[in-house]
Amino acid sequence: MLQTARHALHDPQFFLVRGERRPAPEQPQRAQILLDAARAAGHEILEAGDQGLAPIAEIHTPEYLDYLQVAYREWRKLDGASAEVIPNVHPGRRPAHYPSGIVGRAGWHAADTGSPIGAGTWEAAYASAQVAVAAADLIVAGARQAYALCRPPGHHAYADMAGGFCFLNNTAIAARRLLRRHPRVAILDIDVHHGNGTQGIFYASREVLTVSLHADPHGFYPFFWGHAHERGEGAGEGYNLNLPLPLGSTDEPWLAAGDRAIERIGRFAPGALVVALGLDASESDPLQGLRISTGGFARMAARIAAMGLPTVFVQEGGYLGPELGENLAAFLDGFERKGTA
Repeated sequence: MLQTARHALHDPQFFLVRGERRPAPEQPQRAQILLDAARAAGHEILEAGDQGLAPIAEIHTPEYLDYLQVAYREWRKLDGASAEVIPNVHPGRRPAHYPSGIVGRAGWHAADTGSPIGAGTWEAAYASAQVAVAAADLIVAGARQAYALCRPPGHHAYADMAGGFCFLNNTAIAARRLLRRHPRVAILDIDVHHGNGTQGIFYASREVLTVSLHADPHGFYPFFWGHAHERGEGAGEGYNLNLPLPLGSTDEPWLAAGDRAIERIGRFAPGALVVALGLDASESDPLQGLRISTGGFARMAARIAAMGLPTVFVQEGGYLGPELGENLAAFLDGFERKGTA
């Protein structure tokens, strides 16, 4: 298991729901709960090293990476600026000019208000990406599985846009790293939310198959992406599969969607797999999009293990519910038991 203590430098305060400000659910203690659960289950804990900006720049644009590094400093120079960078204007859906000022850049590089940037956000996001890189490098070196405790999460981040608590797309960074050894890599996203950023990054690629099972975006974040008809484009047409589920779905329909996902991955025949491991599908998660039991997570893990693929698990969602740590332990145990059976 790979982790970084620097994740705690990102401590977002602003969160807007239906026009009301509420406490941000993406808090540092969620990573501590996961770390404690993994340690209690006997998993070896390793601190990720630093491979520099290059693996991140393989996914994210130069303008976006520059923005993330200077955003907080430039924002705080503004008269009356808030304590965190929170965009209040976006370019919308029409052709637009890239702005030079920080207010415009904040809107350009954010899908929503759900990724406020504070003093330590860049350092935490950078360190989180390094955890994903380190886990992928273990697989490249011959390991069969590695768990990356990434925080902040990443699967909503596009190549040039933050959103939904995410800044750098850790899942995409890990997948790109695995392509150094394997000509084809699959991503299976089981977070309660669709991995729209990951989909967007690989939408025209046939090297990476993206598969996501999630709560139906007709009534759930990210709303605009994650629908079943989205199949990829250009060379990537047919290499994206979305399996939206009705809100409140329980174990059996979720596992059935997982079986469809695994069947598609099998036909793609990848050399390695990245699992975007969102535990926010839990029945006890505060977001309440799906209602998956602890046993359901273990069963899904066993199905994934049965594919026999070298696998990187990248932590995505999973918030401060009472079963968060238990769900991670059950998932990892389910994978390891099946993988050694």
